Amino acid sequence: MIYHIDTTTSTNDLAREPQYKHLDVIWAEHQTAGRGQRGHSWHSTEGENITFTVVLTPSFLPIIEQFRLSEIVALALVDTMAHYGITCRIKWTNDIYAGDNKIAGILIEHSLSGESIARTIVGIGLNINQQIFPDDIPNPTSMSLERGITFNREEILNHYISALNDLYTMLQQGKKEDIESRYIATMYHLGEKHTYAYPTGEEFQATIRGVRPTGHLFLEHTDGTIGEYAFKEVEFVLPQKAQK
Repeated sequence: MIYHIDTTTSTNDLAREPQYKHLDVIWAEHQTAGRGQRGHSWHSTEGENITFTVVLTPSFLPIIEQFRLSEIVALALVDTMAHYGITCRIKWTNDIYAGDNKIAGILIEHSLSGESIARTIVGIGLNINQQIFPDDIPNPTSMSLERGITFNREEILNHYISALNDLYTMLQQGKKEDIESRYIATMYHLGEKHTYAYPTGEEFQATIRGVRPTGHLFLEHTDGTIGEYAFKEVEFVLPQKAQK
């Protein structure tokens, strides 16, 4: 069920309440404390985009395989964008890019029970009809900017939930390798040399060679060595925005 509300602090926080069940969706027009990855806030103009949270209850999935959920959540967005004529790729771990611009962001949080995942909260911000963005957002885009038309937000949300449910069913059926190979094939800058940075700010050149089921990123350095990196151990360096 989709719960469409006007304002909340954060849909991810609200989705922790026990009345929300598997595949329930909380869609808020305005979040006073919406957040993204790495502690960043999420900007969305009210009435133009969708910011929502999906509840999953993947108790069949061991904790060590939690990245499988990141894979299906991201692929469902890629599939939804493709349905509307927009080719997207996944910037590790959970950003969705159209070309070199960010069209959606994902924040996934888990509640654990023993060795399994009891509840997963999937927060998504998808830029749909917004045309103008604040200058401090480095590389945003929207479906409307990509296609030059206005979209029905509820229709897109329903399509996404259907795509996610299809991939979730595949995961339940044990088709993990199929999902993983699709995720890797869809990765942004796969097989291309790019600039990355360590938490210290030190930059280096490397090429993405894949990702582990745990979510660790494989990077080939310029000297031919392969590094394996967890989330927050390395990040993409985006090109500097041109000054006006």
